[in-house]
Amino acid sequence: MNYDLAIIGGGPAGYTAAEKAGKAGLKTVIFEKNNLGGVCLNEGCIPTKTLLYSAKTYSNALHAGKYGVAASDVSADIAKIAARKGKVVRKLVLGIKSKLTAAGVEIVAGEARIVDKNTVECNGQTYTCARMIVCTGSATFIPPIDGIGTVPYWTHRDALDCKALPQSLAIVGGGVIGMEFAAYFSTLGTKVTVIEMMDEIIGTMDSEIAAALRAEYAKRGVTFLLQTRVTAVRNGDEGITVDYETADGAGSVTAEKLLMSVGRRPVTTGFGLENLGLATDDRRRIAVDKHMMSSVEGVYVCGDLNGNSLLAHTAVREAEVAVNHILNLDDEMSYAAIPGVVYTNPEVASVGMTAAQAAAAGIECREAKLPMAFSGRFVAENEGVNGICKVVIGNDGKILGAHVLGNPASEIITLAGIAITMGLTAEQWARTVFPHPTVGEIFKEAVS
Repeated sequence: MNYDLAIIGGGPAGYTAAEKAGKAGLKTVIFEKNNLGGVCLNEGCIPTKTLLYSAKTYSNALHAGKYGVAASDVSADIAKIAARKGKVVRKLVLGIKSKLTAAGVEIVAGEARIVDKNTVECNGQTYTCARMIVCTGSATFIPPIDGIGTVPYWTHRDALDCKALPQSLAIVGGGVIGMEFAAYFSTLGTKVTVIEMMDEIIGTMDSEIAAALRAEYAKRGVTFLLQTRVTAVRNGDEGITVDYETADGAGSVTAEKLLMSVGRRPVTTGFGLENLGLATDDRRRIAVDKHMMSSVEGVYVCGDLNGNSLLAHTAVREAEVAVNHILNLDDEMSYAAIPGVVYTNPEVASVGMTAAQAAAAGIECREAKLPMAFSGRFVAENEGVNGICKVVIGNDGKILGAHVLGNPASEIITLAGIAITMGLTAEQWARTVFPHPTVGEIFKEAVS
């Protein structure tokens, strides 16, 4: 069986590439050993946000009195919340399968193995291809902590399937995934402790905004242990005990459940990747060019596997670039305006550089900062809630980055991403007519 394009992995990069290639007339086959949609759809982005929306709805009902609305006997049924999450995922997986089928893509369920750059084996069959896109995603990284093999810890997958609310939860890792689960469980009533090795949570984002988010959740009862190194975990009479060290000495915390959330690593083994002999860069990531092609002609590497940006929307764009190159269309990948979002309540969203990152790169800049209260729509919809908007502007006036704490940060951050991508100056951006009242107007206020 011969194909124009073979795709290994059915996550955001894989299914995007397959649909685009199929629609363009390329004879395409995609291999997926689990479910179409990858980690993002089945056990990441979509199910997490489904749970978080239920938690947000519950919180809104609890605090409806702030808006002149009376709600009584408010409760959250975690089993029903989990069931709804499953329904949402199933619906979207079927949607992806339908789109690929409509595009003429052959879907092969099974564990593919790469023989060489033009040959893939799966389920005892051999498939040949002119070009190949490899996008096998990433997996949860579990550090070699003393005792980790003896305790029943959760990964994000286990936390998503939780159908009985724990009384207490210790989360090792205060990054995006850790904070989203901290938001979910603490909102529903679990006592949450977040243990983070760095000096602040969500360390890749603006430090002031990260600190403000932490302060908000601390007010809600979440305990944060920063600059704290976990030394061991062990079973105890009252749950799982996490031993740790700080600059002030040793300590421990015991919780009913333990969630390990210290990051993810590309999946590079188990499917014959070594048979391609791909070159790596100075950070030991698979080297790709601006078209997402690896060091081997005709082999493209997209998504988490290349390690450039472990985000679903990055994977989608990389897949588009790869297929466009195969189709001889002018396109190239840029990482200058990749949005990052933490779907807590309030949300955090960021795109481009922080002022600290610009300074580290030797770029002179200034920050335009405003409270979110400068947006009338924000005040109308966020009673008693504070927020921050920061825009980083270079000395040439161009927008370098934007960072927001406040709902709906995830929905408005693209406005800043477009400004960065188009190379707009603050003056040019300020001339854009924003609809009123909208939360997005905060950007116009900040740069005017």
